[in-house]
Formats: sequence, C-alpha cells, structure tokens
Amino acid sequence: MITVASDIAVIVDGQGIVRDVALGSDELTVEGHDKWLGQPWIETVTVESRPKLEALLREAAANMSSRGRQINYPTRAGADVPVMYSAVPLGPKGSVVAVGRDLQAMSAMQQRLVEAQQAMERDYARLRQTETRYRLLFQVTAEAVLIVDASNLKIVEVNPAAARLLGKSAKRLVGEPIADSFSSGAGQELQGLFATVRAAGRAEPIEVGVAKGDKTLLVSASQFRQEATTNFLVRLSPPGAAGASEDADEAKARLSAVIEKLPDGFVVTNPNGEVLAANRAFIEMVQAASETQVCGESLERWLGRPGVDMRVLLSNLREHDEVRLFATTLRGEHAGATEVEISAVAVPDGDQPCIGFSVRDIGRRLTTHPTSQRGLPRSVEQLTELVGRMDLKDIVRETTDVIEQMCIEAALELTGDNRVSAAEMLGVSRQSLYVKLRRYGLGDLASEAES
Repeated sequence: MITVASDIAVIVDGQGIVRDVALGSDELTVEGHDKWLGQPWIETVTVESRPKLEALLREAAANMSSRGRQINYPTRAGADVPVMYSAVPLGPKGSVVAVGRDLQAMSAMQQRLVEAQQAMERDYARLRQTETRYRLLFQVTAEAVLIVDASNLKIVEVNPAAARLLGKSAKRLVGEPIADSFSSGAGQELQGLFATVRAAGRAEPIEVGVAKGDKTLLVSASQFRQEATTNFLVRLSPPGAAGASEDADEAKARLSAVIEKLPDGFVVTNPNGEVLAANRAFIEMVQAASETQVCGESLERWLGRPGVDMRVLLSNLREHDEVRLFATTLRGEHAGATEVEISAVAVPDGDQPCIGFSVRDIGRRLTTHPTSQRGLPRSVEQLTELVGRMDLKDIVRETTDVIEQMCIEAALELTGDNRVSAAEMLGVSRQSLYVKLRRYGLGDLASEAES
C-alpha cells in the first residue's frame, strides 16, 4: 500500500541501514537503488542533503511530526534527482519508513520558468535600449519632426526643433490638433495632404503658414503603423531649405559613383525583383556583358535555387523591410557559381518603390576554414551553412565523408601513422583503408607502396 501511494518507499532500521526499498513510479529513476540494501541510507544521497536526512530520521525516531524535506540523489548525468520525503516510526525497535514524492517534473517546470523569465528580461532590456536610442535621436536631430495620430490628427510627440519652428513649447503642442499650429486656411490643405498619404502612401510637400508670425513651412508626411494604431511622421522645414537640393544632388552623385565602384555587387530592383540597375561588380559576378543585359531580368534568374531563394527574400522584405546575410549561390551566364551573402532593404517611399540588394562574394572566406583536399567542411557550423545551397541527401553524404575522414585521421595519429594498426582499430581491411586514404589524400601513399 505504501508503494502504491508514493513514488518511492524506504525502510531503515534504528542505525539508519536500508532494509527495504521499493519504487512506485516508472518515471522515477534513482541510480543504484537496487544496491541500497544493507547500506547506510545517508551514503546514497548528495552531500548537501545529508543534514536534512539526519534531521528527518531524528524526528521520526522521537515520534515527532516530521515535515517534508527535499532529498537529492546524485546521478552520473550530472542533474540530481529531487525527492520530497516524509518519515514515520515503524515498530518499537527504531525502524523508520520514509515515503517520497518525485519532484523532477516540478524541478523541470521551475527551470523552464526561470529560463522564460530570463528571456523576457533580455527582451525587455533590448526594448528599453531601442526606445532610449529612438528618444535620443528624436530629441537631438536638427530636423523638425512631429508624430501625429492618424485617427484624430492630434500631435502625439514633438521634438525641440519642431517646437522652435512652430513657436510653442513641446508640452503645449502634445495633444493639440496639428491644424491649430498653422494659419486658419491651412487646415484643409493639411487634411488633403494626410488623405493623399493614406491613399497612395506618399504625397508632395505643401507650403503652409504658421499660426504665430508670418513665416511659412514646407510640410511633408509619411504613414507608419505602431501596434494597432496608425500614425503620421510629419517633417517641417523652411522653404529656403529647398535651395540645398543642389548640394543634395551632388552628394547623391558621389554616392552613385561610390556604389558603381564597390567591390561588392549592388542591385536595385522593383518590388517584384526585376532589375532596374546594377553596378559593375554584380555584372562581373553573373558574367554578363553589360548592365543592359541584366536590366529588366528577374534577379531570381541568377540566384541559387530558382523559385525558392527569391521568394524567401521578398517574403522577409515585405514583413521586416530588411534582410541581413542571406547565404546562397549566384549563378553566372556561363555556368559558374559563386558563394554569396545577400543583404537587402525595401524602400517603399519615393517616386518608384524599389529594393536594394548588396551581394558579397564569400568564396574566399569559406576556404579559410580548415578543410581536406576535397574541400569538406570540418565543423557543424559549416555543415549547417550548406542548407539552402545543397539538397539534404548531398549534405548527409558530405557529413558522412567528414566523419569518416576525421576517424581515419584520428586512428593514424593514435597509431603513429601505422596503416595496419589503424585498419585494425577502425575494423576495416588494409586494402579498404588504402582506398579511403587515396580518396581523402591522407598520408604518404607513394612511400608505403615502395615499401
């Protein structure tokens, strides 16, 4: 009855020697419990549990009410097995029966709870850091920026630069309709600006007068979603700032020249992945004759797996607006293949929405890892990098070759390059070992053949 009612039951005599033990749970696995008979019970538990076990036996021997105590049993796997014991006296000779309840499930649940709590704390810390960076950038930027609630067109946030241009304090502006900060006739123009942004995603800037003073400002807006709400990011600038467009055009020209001469490939496509422009490095990677040959073609034409890689890239760009270090291969027009990493960003604003792809050749980087003459990867990390570039059956074959080669190298090292001993150690014939040595290019087979 005791065994059925508990996970484990132990009977010890007055000297603390185990006289009987029974497990009532198939899930409780206590190593060596079948060897406890005739042994002191205290020697079967962990060191830190021994004082608790002694107190448990003392209370039971003195006919005192024994409160439950957690006793841990050591295991070779490293994780102790926790059991909650209660004990009662058994007979007049000082014998004690202890019944225990398995706490492994509770311990595992507590561990998962701790891990989940730590993960939440890390996420909260990252969120706080991101919000701090956003706040700092929002406050120190020289550009005047407002955040406006799209549902009621009231100002949610305002930075110091915008407050100075509008001639009001930031505290007074927050919660105020944006139209109140501009002249009386500007309300309809602002309504039209926001309506156009809602419908088309973008709109040309408008020039409106400020409520205080006789100055005018250029107002532009873009829409973004935050959780379940929609907001407008409103930028303000003096009309004279348009004169700086010449400097901006010159900066864009310099940027275009730099991109054209980059050693990494750079491609601009439309949202469907059709190439609009490409730099010289990308044209060389795909072995094309000129930019005209690649423009209008889908980037998928040169990516490793047709119908897979491009779909994954576009799906992630639609969801996150950017992709970093996407590993794939780039096929050339003349059947050449290059290992590459692709980073991409979606640019939904502007006259024509587009996607920019940065393509980096990582062929040299991959060969810097220790490999055999056949170029086999030598680590789990390198093997997992093959996912997406090779079929599963090819990856499994590569993995088998890696393990086989490493075992042969280890056997040769342990036997001092003795082929006969190495073959015996590996359980293969000498001829089979020679075939594998030639396959992997290991050892000096020429000198062995001469001997």
